[in-house]
Amino acid sequence: MTNRLIHVEIDDSNLPTPTHEIDQERKVAIFDLLEDNSFAIVSRDDKPAPEGPYRLTIAIRERRLVFELSDESEAPAASFLLSLGPFRQVVKDYFQICESYFDAVKRLPPSQIEAIDMARRGIHNEGARVLQERLEGKALIDIDTSRRLFTLICVLHFGG
Repeated sequence: MTNRLIHVEIDDSNLPTPTHEIDQERKVAIFDLLEDNSFAIVSRDDKPAPEGPYRLTIAIRERRLVFELSDESEAPAASFLLSLGPFRQVVKDYFQICESYFDAVKRLPPSQIEAIDMARRGIHNEGARVLQERLEGKALIDIDTSRRLFTLICVLHFGG
């Protein structure tokens, strides 16, 4: 399938060194994303869209989320700069609910843990929806791909 990502790299050169836990989260998120994703660049200005599969570098630069895409041979295919503003609250909420979840796992009964986990998934879905909206007119991604990319955005935020 050509409408997919075959390589994902996080450019954190402008950010503090991630903790071991964050580095592990990044690796798991990238692995999951590469296992199953759907990603297509949208044609713009009456020009055909560059065909995939794609290589993605994701970064935060000058307070913007940067998606740099290239083709299999690493020739540039597209670049998207997204404001971080629309992500700030949902990322903050996601970190808070994750903290509550990890705390709950240590001391609460399963029924309460499940309720917090459902809220965590809801916030994660909201972040994925925001990402899909921000990429509208630039790239087509399914909800599962958006969820996995949102996870990378979160760990990139945490690293910064």
